[in-house]
Amino acid sequence: MEAFFANGFVTIDNIYTTTEVENILHVIKLADTGKETFRKSSDLFAIRQFLKEVPSAIELVFNNSLKTILNKLLGNKYFVVKSIYFDKPQSSNWYVSYHQDLTISVDKKLEIEGFELWTKKQDQFAVQPPLHILQNIVTVRIHLDDTDENNGALKVVPKSHLKGIYRPETIDWLAEEKMNCNVSKGGIMLMKPLLLHSSGRTTNNKQRRVIHIEFSNLELPSVLNWSERVNVN
Repeated sequence: MEAFFANGFVTIDNIYTTTEVENILHVIKLADTGKETFRKSSDLFAIRQFLKEVPSAIELVFNNSLKTILNKLLGNKYFVVKSIYFDKPQSSNWYVSYHQDLTISVDKKLEIEGFELWTKKQDQFAVQPPLHILQNIVTVRIHLDDTDENNGALKVVPKSHLKGIYRPETIDWLAEEKMNCNVSKGGIMLMKPLLLHSSGRTTNNKQRRVIHIEFSNLELPSVLNWSERVNVN
């Protein structure tokens, strides 16, 4: 995992078999899509708090291959702090410009030193926490389709996670290396939230379905709780 810590990301194929992927997609298809945590548009279908909304996916997602990787990165006391399912349809024009993932989801808004830039969306609070909390988080993106630069695979700036808060508008893009992170169906991408990343539009008429899960082994200040904490080990 040295490359992961050095570059801020790594891709690993064959974490899930074709059958395991199809089983995950099957339980997603059975989910009740009428809740507020489901977002539906012509460009994107998403399920926020995915593991809470589709608990039958937990056992399928956390197979031995994934657990082995997480144990190496975070020890045996990690837990989920955010999970989202994305379905980017074949005709999607939805894209995301370069950014870092700078917020966490919590259960309430409080005046706590180091926690700033509070927002609230659909009864969920988000806040930018102290840097060490962001640096501790590990994101796993589980790819349920073959994904490349033509259907929204992430583009990243290697090593940018080592620079702290790194605003895109202050970056000399001519001096930065950019890489496409193509991932095969059943593979995963590991990344650090502070890694600069973006996602392009779909141009090859191929669907892209991804489960995005963030993990930590740090507790928040005692008066504050992760809004989506799921213990999985």
